[in-house]
Amino acid sequence: MAGRPVIGLCAAIERARWGAWDTPAHLLPREYADAVQRAGGLALLLPPDPAAVADPDELLDLLDGLILAGGSDVGPATYGAVPHPETKGVSPERDAFEVALAQRAIERDLPFLGICRGMQVLNVARGGSLLQHLPESHGHTEHRRTSGSFDGNDHLVRLADGSLAARAAGEQVHRALSHHHQAVDRVGEGLVVTGHADLDDLPEAIELPDRRYVLGVQWHPEADETSRLIASLVAEARDYAGRSTRASSSTGNGGASVVAR
Repeated sequence: MAGRPVIGLCAAIERARWGAWDTPAHLLPREYADAVQRAGGLALLLPPDPAAVADPDELLDLLDGLILAGGSDVGPATYGAVPHPETKGVSPERDAFEVALAQRAIERDLPFLGICRGMQVLNVARGGSLLQHLPESHGHTEHRRTSGSFDGNDHLVRLADGSLAARAAGEQVHRALSHHHQAVDRVGEGLVVTGHADLDDLPEAIELPDRRYVLGVQWHPEADETSRLIASLVAEARDYAGRSTRASSSTGNGGASVVAR
């Protein structure tokens, strides 16, 4: 009997306090792992790893699906821009790790979901750029009305008929929990915008039509127990895991490496 599909969850590097300790930690809100586990997946936390930047296959060989989670702002250096004064919390180590994983996961056709920051990383990994501060570019704070909470931070998103985003959400008009001040600007190579915010037409979903499952959403499905998004990714990963072998170009012998499940 096949085991649960393994879903990699990229972690942040943040200062944290617990007990007597106050120190940098690798962390991720538990809602991400909870959502993966509810859907029947095995959640694997992935801290930034410099070695994986050079060789993502060593890590990706372990996975059946990948989720890039929300978090701090993506560094403008990754898309050739000058930092805005409101761009904060940048982690070059995390940026390099996640961009490398995203690029190689796409090449391998590994099921991939980018959430909030993760959608922005997906866009940057494909050569796109970001708007760094929506209150300045769009003149309002509707995408992050309350800092540090999803309470009152919901709005409607329109999803294109027949899109992966609509299939994953199970509907074309979706209530999204939002908490961001940056967004997709120039769309990356091959990506298609398939979701827009009803309130200002901001891109809310992007996908790569020539891959089995590459999706980025600007909202937070992990914070909504009624959302189908993460379950959709886990289902696709289960199908991926059901293959008898995994192919990797990292073997160095001109062939595929075979990993028994």
